[in-house]
Amino acid sequence: MQYSAKVMDHFENPRNVGVLEDANAIGEVGNPRCGDIMKITMRVNEDTDVVEDINFQTFGCGAAIAVSSILTEMVKGKSLEDAIAVGNDDVVAELDGLPSVKVHCSVLGEEGVAAAAKYYYERHPDKTPPEGLEEKIARLAALEEHEESE
Repeated sequence: MQYSAKVMDHFENPRNVGVLEDANAIGEVGNPRCGDIMKITMRVNEDTDVVEDINFQTFGCGAAIAVSSILTEMVKGKSLEDAIAVGNDDVVAELDGLPSVKVHCSVLGEEGVAAAAKYYYERHPDKTPPEGLEEKIARLAALEEHEESE
């Protein structure tokens, strides 16, 4: 299995590792197929809905760690709406590719951000979640159910 230099860099030198103590958006997701577990903690500016800081803890393979690391860099500084729009294909492209058997790790990252955004909006009922958040969560859940049944 061949990994890009970017994947190796983010695996060997992961960015934004840990838990934000003042997080107001938390997403915990896992992939039962491979055993990877990811926790995303974000601090979202409550006036602007911009992701001011984001950290991760991932238990999993090197690809899952690299995905988590680069995802935090891609999402930091974006509005929640733009953060939710970051898809697994974007993550794979940013990493200069992943072996096909590891692409599911990039879906885990997408799920983590969506779960954290859902958490944030559940605790801020006065705010309107971005269009497509519920749809994305449902699509990702269906994808995961499909993987479990294979």
